Formats: sequence, structure tokens, C-alpha cells
Amino acid sequence: MRNLIKIGAFALACSIFASCSNTKYLKPGQNLYTGAEIVINPDSAAKIDNQKQVKSELESKTRPRPNKTFLGLRPKLFIYNLAGEPKKPKGIRNWLRNKVGEAPVLMSDVKIKYNNDVLKSYLISQGYLQAEVTGDTVIKRKRGKAIYTALTGIRYKINKVTFPPDSGDLTHVINQNKDKTLLKPGDFYDLDTYKNERIRIDNDLKESGYFYFSPEHLILQVDSTIGKNLVNVNVRIKNIAPEASLKPYTIRNINIYPSYSLRRDSLLRSLEPIVYNDFNIYDNRNTYRSRVFDRLVFFKKGERYNRKDHNQSLNRMVNLGAFQDVRAEFLPIDSFKNNQLDLNIYLTPLKKNSLTFSVLGTNKSNNFIGSELKITQTTRNIFRGAEQLDISASGGFETQYSGQSKGLNSYSLTGEARLTLPRFIVPFYKPKSTNAFTPKTIISLGYQLLSRDTVYKLNSFKAQYGYNWKENQFKEHNFNPASVNLVTSNKDENSDAYKDLIEQNPGLQYTLENQFIIGSNYNFTYTNQMQDKRRHNLYFFGGLETSGNVWGLFTPKNSEGKREIFNTALTQFVRVETDLRSYYKVKPNVIWANRLNLGYGYAYGGSSSLPFVRQFFAGGTNDIRAFRARSLGPGTFKVDDNVVFADQGGDIKMMLNSELRFKIVSILHGAAFVDAGNIWLRKEDPKRIGSEFKLKNSLDELAVGTGLGLRVDATIFVIRLDGAFPIRKPYLPSGQRWVLNDIDFGSKAWRRDNLVLNIGIGYPF
Repeated sequence: MRNLIKIGAFALACSIFASCSNTKYLKPGQNLYTGAEIVINPDSAAKIDNQKQVKSELESKTRPRPNKTFLGLRPKLFIYNLAGEPKKPKGIRNWLRNKVGEAPVLMSDVKIKYNNDVLKSYLISQGYLQAEVTGDTVIKRKRGKAIYTALTGIRYKINKVTFPPDSGDLTHVINQNKDKTLLKPGDFYDLDTYKNERIRIDNDLKESGYFYFSPEHLILQVDSTIGKNLVNVNVRIKNIAPEASLKPYTIRNINIYPSYSLRRDSLLRSLEPIVYNDFNIYDNRNTYRSRVFDRLVFFKKGERYNRKDHNQSLNRMVNLGAFQDVRAEFLPIDSFKNNQLDLNIYLTPLKKNSLTFSVLGTNKSNNFIGSELKITQTTRNIFRGAEQLDISASGGFETQYSGQSKGLNSYSLTGEARLTLPRFIVPFYKPKSTNAFTPKTIISLGYQLLSRDTVYKLNSFKAQYGYNWKENQFKEHNFNPASVNLVTSNKDENSDAYKDLIEQNPGLQYTLENQFIIGSNYNFTYTNQMQDKRRHNLYFFGGLETSGNVWGLFTPKNSEGKREIFNTALTQFVRVETDLRSYYKVKPNVIWANRLNLGYGYAYGGSSSLPFVRQFFAGGTNDIRAFRARSLGPGTFKVDDNVVFADQGGDIKMMLNSELRFKIVSILHGAAFVDAGNIWLRKEDPKRIGSEFKLKNSLDELAVGTGLGLRVDATIFVIRLDGAFPIRKPYLPSGQRWVLNDIDFGSKAWRRDNLVLNIGIGYPF
């Protein structure tokens, strides 16, 4: 108790010191502005609807904003004052004062009348048509605040909404869709709703050919004199609306320039076009097949202009990934004298060939350092149909620089060819896609060699044929109806190194068996993370994979009851995985991120567990960071700490992550996190006691780790350093798994056995 009193007294002293030190730098007559206070209807006992929200909104609209505070202190202002006036335009003092620090916000900066008008305008826009706001200031001990008193009056509601008489094509469109109006009798008067109603009507008219119409050509007349705090809303077309905005337009010519540049502009326009369907194609280089534009341009000659086709055409061309610049130009014929438009589409292709390099460095908690180099050659429009061929080669190595197994090496070599076709290719069927996103057919071939020192080598050959498409900007699908993966291993089962490794790491021998994985897989992704203005963003991934289901019907069993193809075991399994993530903005520059990752695999037939390349793993940089990579589980089993290549896989996975992310200064960000989870086998492995999944024991067998992190977030890349340590170890006896009492940062032995440092690229989730 005495210690708590000391801490409280110290915090209070710091607060007083910081507060006083901030005001002592002020000049005579200057007072520090500490913020605004909003008082709503002080003489009324009744509260208005959503008073707390209205009060917060009013406060946010006052200007200027006071100096930023943290726990009642103003650290940025304190740093500004502490740095003092810099003597040089550069240097640490200048950086602290002007980049890290924050100049004082003074009472003289507060414009009461301006804020009164802003707050009154906002209240009127919310339906408080008789609102009045008065402001005053209070100054004490060189600190002051502004107090604004708002008398709202009664909030007005909509009584009736009328639209222009149906006297022509334009007014007919408006009346045809008036049942979709956002203005409902009984709703509160709201200026934002009125603005959105004008946009809604404009969208309807754009869909009907009114290319030059604008929301500004509509007026919503509000009559508040009918009494009983009600208003009548009358929607009208402005008398000053230009003639061009009042008539629908049709498409006359569609001119496409597939290889456009400003340098070639005059040459392209002088060419005799290739006429294909409704398109005039100006391209003496014959860059693309003409039929490509059937899938990119949704307009037809003679049809009315509509915004949906406009947006979908642009989005298709942009999302195709073949052009560095896309521009659509609608030109009226005869200067608005008739109702026709010429559509000119200017497309500037990306370079046909490009070469990219990437280098990644790693430093793992098991004393391994390494690097990976990847080279990718991209060839675009390879068959003149906007296709893309990516051929990549990568190589990586790891070596242990200290520890009991110093000098061990691991390396990998990977090669992949990936052909992306911007359309669905389905045998005996030609599906059509009419949304803004280009569907894709993807064919890939790959090979990977993984060598674990001199102990064993894994070879993986993979071929896949599938489809990728988007429903909309939020939902994406990947379906691979044909996926073949052959995994073979090279190992000397009689060598001492191999025997020692299998003895130390039971279960590894199953991963080194030759196996065929032949099946299909489907993935679905939903995300709204591109909507930065949302306070709460979500990400969801769901995946389903099957192997051996169809082939198993035609493949005979061997003497051991396993199905084989070319003397190689055919694995049979169903694998499901989900990943749900939540990103909640607590306040600007503070995000609370959470993840729930679940996985389940069911192996059947001659397979007792999922193949190694399809198993779930726990521990590592993007997982449960307090445990080294792939070393956690399964269940309560613990692999020996001296085992270099832990590789503990499982059939079932449960993982929960929670991370509070906050900005420290500039591009430097911090994080505090908690990770929990584990993996299990569906069936007990006799060599790994405690590895079986039992629902009633699953929560008790979760590992938990926590820690702090630093991130350099330069937008285009993120470098991450996380320090973590376990607070719950599932391999300890039940009842002794929480190890909070064992934490001792001052102990070298504790740090060696528990503290894990992770270096990563990008955020963990």
C-alpha cells in the first residue's frame, strides 16, 4: 500500500511539474488554450436525443484544437518547450522542437464568433432549426478554455415529400424511382440526408443517359412554417439548369487507342481504324487482339449512356493489370446541339517485359540467420490477349551461428511458372462476367527443393489449374479444380544423423514419406480494409481443400491398405481453415487488432495424418511469437530444445491474437500483444504423448505469450521487431502451466530460456 501511495504521489508531482513547466514559457499576456466545453440546454431537465454524441460532435468542430494530451499531460508541448529556440536551422534541437514537439495553442487563437456560427450551422443541419449558440472564455492561472452554450429547441421532422410532376422523360425517371427516396415522413430533418438524396437522383438520371446532369441542378425546398415542428420538402429542378443537363445522350462512335502515348497522338488519329463489332480500333502495331475489348468495354453503339457501364469499363481496364494509364473521354457532337457522344478510350500499356528482385534477411530465435533472393521475370500480353507470364526463381539459406549445433545449414531452391489469362477458360462452356472485375484463369507449375543440412532433402513438384474472380471490391474467390502435388524425399535411414533426428523429433518420419496430393481447393476472402474511413474493419479468409477423393475411387490398395500411384502413396484428406481478423480504431493512430485462426484436417483411407506440406504449425514470427517457429505442440508434447529443425505439425489448430498498435513518432510505431494457441493431432501419436485433440482439454492446453514490438512503417514496407515471452506453457503439468510468477527479466538464464526476438517484414496479421 505504501508503494502505491509513493507511485501516486510521484505521478501527481510529475503532472504538476509538467503543467507548470508548460505555462512558465508563455509570454506576458499569453494564456494556454486547454480545450472547449459544450453545454446543451442548461436550463432544461430533459435531454435531447443522442445528447452525448451531439456534444462530442460539436466539440470536435471547435477550432483550434488544443495541444495533444496523454494521461492529463502534454508531452509534445513539454518537448517543444524543453528544446528551446534552436540556434541553427538543422540539428537535434530543431528536430525535437519542430518535428517531435508541438507549439503552444493560445487563447488568442480562439475565435468565439466563428465557432458560434459553425456550431449553430451544424445543429440546424441536424434539424434543430431554432438553435442558438453563445460562447465565452474562462481563464485561470495562465490556462483557459472556451465554453459554448447551445440552446437547441425542438428537433424538426419531415411531414411530406413531393417530387416534380411527371411531365417529361427526365421527371419520369425521377418519379419512377421515388419509392427509393431517402426522405421519409416522420424522419428527422438532416442536411446530410438531403445531400445524399440529390446524389441518389443524379445516379438514377446518369443510368438513364443524362450525362451532363449534376446534383447541383436539384433544389430541395424546405417549408418549416407549417407548424408543430414539421417541415414539407419539395424536390425541384432548378430553373437555371443548363439545357445539356436536361436531355439523355446516346453513344455514337467508340474509338479505342490500345497503344496510346502523347508522342504518338497525331499519328494514331490519322490511322484507318480496324472496325470490330461496335469498336473503331486505332493501332498500327496490332498490340491486342480485337476480341479483348469485348470483355473490357461494356458500351454499345446507339445505346444510352449509363454510369454503370462507364464505371465497369474503367474498372475492368484498370484491374486488368496490363495498362499503366487508362482514360475514357466522352465528347459531345456539334457542341451540345444534339444528344450524341463519342467515346474515346486511351490505353497506355505497361512495358512488355520487367524484372524484379527481392532480398529477405532472417534472424530466428533458434540462432539461425539466413537470407533469400527471389528474381521474377514478367512478360505481359504474351499471346496478344492481355495475358501475363511470371517466371520466378528463388534461393534461400540458413545457418546456425551459435549453440550446440553450430554450423548446421539449411537451404531451399524454388522455381515457378505462372500464366494468368484474363478470362474464364472452361471446357464446353463460355461463362460471362459482367461486373467491374476481370475474371482470371491461372495455370502454374512449380518445383521446390528443401535441404536440411545432410540429414534429408524434400522435393516438391506442383501443377495447378484454376480460376480467380471477384464478386465486388470486398469479396474474392479462388477455385482450383485440378491441383497435383508430388512430394519425394532423399534420406539415409541408416545414418546416425537421421536416426538421432527421428529420435529427437518423433513424427518427422511421417513427413518424409513420398506422397501424391491430387485434388481440388477453394478459397474465399472478404475484406473492407480499403475503406480507411471506417472505424471497424474486417478481414475473413475461408479455405477448403480435398485430396484423393475422386482418384481414390479408381486407385487400388497395396498390401498395407494404402492407395498408390506409381508406387507412391496417394494421400486422402479434407482440410478446412478459417482466419477472421478485426481492426478497430480506438482513436486516431491507435488500432486494436484481433485474429482468430482455426484449422481442421481429416485424413482417411491409408493416411493417418495430413501430409507435411498441408499440416498446421504453431510458433514463430507471425504466429505465437513467444515460441520459436514450428516448435509448439502438438498438444502437451514438447520437442527437445536442442532439436534444430522442430517442424512439429498437426491436424488441428486454434490460435487467437490480440495486438494494440499505436504511433510513437513519425514512421516509428509500437505494439503490445498477447498470443494464444496450439496445434493437435486428430489421433494420438504413441511417440508424442499428449498430442491428441480432445475438445474438453483444448482450452487448458493453449500456450499463451505476450510482449512488445517496434515497427518502422514507411507505408510501402514495414520492418518489425517483436520481443515476446511465454506466460503459459502447455507442456507443463496441469495446474502449473501459468508461469507468471517465474518472470525475471534480471535473470540471464530466464532470458535465455524464455525471451524470443522476432524480426519480420510486414505486420503479423
